[in-house]
Amino acid sequence: MSAAEIVPGSPVPPTQVKQDAMVIGLVGFAHAISHFFHMILAPLFPWIKEAFSLSYAELGLLMTVFFVISGVGQALSGFVVDKLGARTVLFFGISCLGFAALVLSSAQNYAMLLLGAMLAGVGNSVFHPSDYTLLNKRVSPARLGYAFSVHGISGNLGWAAAPVFLVTIAQFTTWRTALFCAAFLPFMVLALLFIYRDLLHTDIVPAAYPHTSAHAKEGVLDFLKLPAIWMCFGFFFMSAMALGGIQSFSAAGLRDLYGMSLNAATTAYTMFMLASACGMLLGGFLAARASHHDRIITLAFSLAGVFSLLLATGWSNTLMAIVLMAGIGFGSGIAGPSRDLLIRAATPKNATGRVYGIVYSGLDSGLAVAPLLFGAIMDGRHSSWVFICVGVFQVLTILTAVNVGGRTRALAAA
Repeated sequence: MSAAEIVPGSPVPPTQVKQDAMVIGLVGFAHAISHFFHMILAPLFPWIKEAFSLSYAELGLLMTVFFVISGVGQALSGFVVDKLGARTVLFFGISCLGFAALVLSSAQNYAMLLLGAMLAGVGNSVFHPSDYTLLNKRVSPARLGYAFSVHGISGNLGWAAAPVFLVTIAQFTTWRTALFCAAFLPFMVLALLFIYRDLLHTDIVPAAYPHTSAHAKEGVLDFLKLPAIWMCFGFFFMSAMALGGIQSFSAAGLRDLYGMSLNAATTAYTMFMLASACGMLLGGFLAARASHHDRIITLAFSLAGVFSLLLATGWSNTLMAIVLMAGIGFGSGIAGPSRDLLIRAATPKNATGRVYGIVYSGLDSGLAVAPLLFGAIMDGRHSSWVFICVGVFQVLTILTAVNVGGRTRALAAA
């Protein structure tokens, strides 16, 4: 019995429970390596800057190239996932990450660094369409909330592991050795997924119309006419802008506002990431038991937004500022699983890969734009505005979620 054939509320066979756990774990490993490669360059910037005599703008361009390529590729890869199957596309993406690290480790000039960043962006672009297609098609509906929770947590762990892994190796050897060692990680994950490849098989979506029909192209793109899809894109763009501001400049902003040491500011960001993971764990349980997921998102981001604005006032001490950062992460984390189920409810049948590809390209778009906006704010010495803008983007995220939830319920009622 496949996950798609299980009726919600009916007894689930033990074999299905085991399959669900295996699929969730395998997809989680893949997602972790994807987020690890989001940070493949940034922790090594001090070494790379010195090795190639680069400016900060040139270093920043490497990250922008990564996310621009990933965003465009993500919007397109969803169509490929629906046509070729999620497993094939996922294997391709993981391979690209491994080869990207090899290119970066052997780079002799800036052009090779750009090439490596582009290849990593191509590899990263396939994960969300592939992952969510696998989870939606291979995991029982009753456990999707938990699946999305694990998926989000694994991504956060990938973010957290990259700096520790890369910087530790670079300190004892060289930055090239750190990247060379990182290249083995995707190939190890790929080997694991290949061993259990039968669990990751999904049926290829048939074309909506015969290829000879004049309406074939229209059928494939019909989902783009749904306002809810673009509201989901907006949701990811706004939430990514908030996340990008915290990732890029929260440490610098906290040091300016509260006179923190570098270690304390780094601790605040680490607490944000750990609290976000804890929030996702709780959010998975809440999402699995809720039907109005936009309400959970509203409550969670309202909490995070209030903490962001409190942080912007500069009224608290260092310890309280760290607690507020953790609160922002916890609220953002709770919203994660409900966000994914909200998108699932708005997704037309047999368009999973395409929809997740489009809406998740909003994540890469936000992460590409955020450093430019928040960098300009910091250059203008307006540190408090970093956290004000984070709170504003979180409020805008609530508006898009409520809109998607309302439209989805209205469509279901009709």
